[in-house]
Amino acid sequence: MDVPRERPDAPASAGPRALFDASTDAAAVVSGHGVVLGWTRAAEELLGLPASGIVGSSAARLLAMPGDPLRVAAVADRCRAGMGWSGHIPLRHSDGSRLDVDLRVSAAFRVGADECFLISAREQHQQWAVGDSVLDGFLTRAPVGMAVMDTQLRYIWLNDTLERFGGVPRAQRLGRRLSELLPGLQADTIEGLMRKVLETGVPVTDYEYVGWSWADPRRQHAYSTSFFPLTGPESAITGVCYMVSDVTERWNARQLLSLVNEAGTRIGTTLDVLWTAQELADFAVPRFADFVVVDLLEPVLSNEGHGAWLTDAGPAPVKPVMRRAGMSSVREGCPEAVARIGERVDFVPPPHGADLLIGGDPILIPVLDPADELWVTEQPARAASMREFGLHSLISVPMRARNTALGLATFIRSLNPISFQPDDVLVAQELVARAALCVDNARRYTREHTAAVTLQRSLLPQVLTGGTALEVASSYLPADPTGGVGGDWFDVIPLSGARVGLVVGDVVGHGITAAATMGRLRTAVQTLADMEMPPDELLAHLDDLVLRLSEERSEDGTGADHRDTAGFLGATCLYAVYDPVTRRCTMARAGHPPPVVVTPDGQVSFPEPPAGPPLGLGGMGFEAGEIELSEGSLFGLYTDGLVEAADDVERGMVRLGELLSRHGLDLATLCTSAVRELVPAPQPDDIALLLARTHALGAEHVVSFDVPVDPAAVAEVRARATRQVEAWGFGELAMTTELIVSELVTNAIRYAEPPIRLRLLRDSRLTCEVADGSSTAPRLRHARSMDEGGRGLFLVAQLAHRWGARYTADGKIIWAEQELPRTH
Repeated sequence: MDVPRERPDAPASAGPRALFDASTDAAAVVSGHGVVLGWTRAAEELLGLPASGIVGSSAARLLAMPGDPLRVAAVADRCRAGMGWSGHIPLRHSDGSRLDVDLRVSAAFRVGADECFLISAREQHQQWAVGDSVLDGFLTRAPVGMAVMDTQLRYIWLNDTLERFGGVPRAQRLGRRLSELLPGLQADTIEGLMRKVLETGVPVTDYEYVGWSWADPRRQHAYSTSFFPLTGPESAITGVCYMVSDVTERWNARQLLSLVNEAGTRIGTTLDVLWTAQELADFAVPRFADFVVVDLLEPVLSNEGHGAWLTDAGPAPVKPVMRRAGMSSVREGCPEAVARIGERVDFVPPPHGADLLIGGDPILIPVLDPADELWVTEQPARAASMREFGLHSLISVPMRARNTALGLATFIRSLNPISFQPDDVLVAQELVARAALCVDNARRYTREHTAAVTLQRSLLPQVLTGGTALEVASSYLPADPTGGVGGDWFDVIPLSGARVGLVVGDVVGHGITAAATMGRLRTAVQTLADMEMPPDELLAHLDDLVLRLSEERSEDGTGADHRDTAGFLGATCLYAVYDPVTRRCTMARAGHPPPVVVTPDGQVSFPEPPAGPPLGLGGMGFEAGEIELSEGSLFGLYTDGLVEAADDVERGMVRLGELLSRHGLDLATLCTSAVRELVPAPQPDDIALLLARTHALGAEHVVSFDVPVDPAAVAEVRARATRQVEAWGFGELAMTTELIVSELVTNAIRYAEPPIRLRLLRDSRLTCEVADGSSTAPRLRHARSMDEGGRGLFLVAQLAHRWGARYTADGKIIWAEQELPRTH
């Protein structure tokens, strides 16, 4: 190595630190006229001049070059403008020698009235020259492989590192091409890149590839290579040089990171336990292993409980029962498996036991030995499979999530000759951890969904009957499991006077909360309907209930009210009452779609009662509307999911009408087929359709007459009622009917206001109704033994199957029903 000669009097500050330490610079203060005003000790050391010999004299005497007034003036102007200047200047040492320095001049400043400049300098040092022997050693033994190829892409030089990378001696390489020596190293692609460099002269940097070499023929390596042209006289390209580094570790780390990231998108795409287990197995084959099995504990698959034992529950008292939940293999049909999907398994790699599932670490067996006594004794079938299919390396990872053991995932290699390494265990753990969390989510969701479905179905009516007034049928389609259980409900409620109430509703939201709320609303509707409330009043009371339920959800238990969207609970509802005597249907709705009506001749309409707001908003009233239905008309109530399935509500309603207007189908078939054709695929919302075909109660089933406001008229009214009951063939009910009519008519004459009217109806029951012009509520009293009266309604309650009162625009009606004899 050639080293530059240093000056014998060079100061210590000229050492390596001086290249980076500005505090060692020589500095001087020079006036605007070029007179030296200040001189530092470093300046004395640099030029060998004491301050006493230079301060007060011109700085020009320090220059070892001819004066250049124009350059000095330009530098001064630049510094006066607020910008400094730097450059190379030769100075004269006190011994007369020349000294090349890096000079810096600061922006101008003033000291009193004088303009000044701060000038600093440091000596320039020559770069070290590298000798041929040093350069040759660097090129030959550098950790980067290097080679020079001629224009025919034949080796003309390579260093020791490249020889070691490829495993081909230097003597065999020289004069030959890469494709002739290392065909497993993407030689054709690499030579194509080198030709491109020869043709264009443009370098190619950081090309990464994976391949095999003779240095390590059993394992793939990753390399990063750069190619650049070699130029001769007149810039002619005379060859190409390439440099290559082994980046296998970096490549593997990046591939494993990519593998784990991809697993996040490929595993857990559904909320299904078995599907998630199979996704883990399918994803890992062949990316990571040649054969993968996923075994889950039975409670995880059955959803009977929380899955396996919690890790703090201590050792299991009995051996856990697992079932094969998923498996995949590079061989079609998974012939390596000794158990199929759904079968019971007890596989835990020996000598480990059940505690492995609860708190054990992953198991790595780099080399499986089918002759191992533990395998032969404890797992003979698996030992035979290892011998037959060449299973040679294994990793087993317990599946745990949220402090709960779920099962065991096992990864095995057979066709891949590389055994699992400790780094592979980390990858397996990451894959299993992601899958375990998805399995646990699916298990929890499935358990909640099953509970919600069970709750919802238990709250829906099991049997629907419309009496003699209506023939009814219903169809309920649960939501797609990914959408969650909804809050749709429907009901048919028998009312007094042969009337029937029809209701359909939809609670906002999904899950157990929606199902439970649906049950509360359905119960409330039944209660309010039994109180004989008209549709608009019933919805008003239901709206108050939903408001109270929303307030319950908004309170945090401390009494503080947080009324926000999180606490809001809403629902829609349509309630209709059909009277078979008048064939009138009175209905009101709260944010719900209108009903559909199909007349006997096939005409379709969607009568719209006044559109009230959804339940739960409060502050707004509801109005009722009334229509007349011909006998044999089809009256349908539905939830919005049925018509929204067509992506257009109006088109869905038109399609619904077309399907319901078909002839030749019984009501149940018509109902189910309409839902199936409108909703051919699973939907994220529940769907309900309630159909009713109307019947009229003709004159032969109804008798009514006015009652004079005279106590003496009671006997005649009682006799007429008795004769009518006997004419209908219910002689055994004549006595009880006589007593009921007597008490009801007597009470009306005594306490109510005219007009008073008696009506007898014969349908599925015998009904006696007494209407009057008073709105005073009847009162059931329990008379004492010495009282002469007060037993009328009590007697009616004892004789009738059920009784009650309902209010009309003109007053009220007291009614009582009797069961008909079984022969009728």
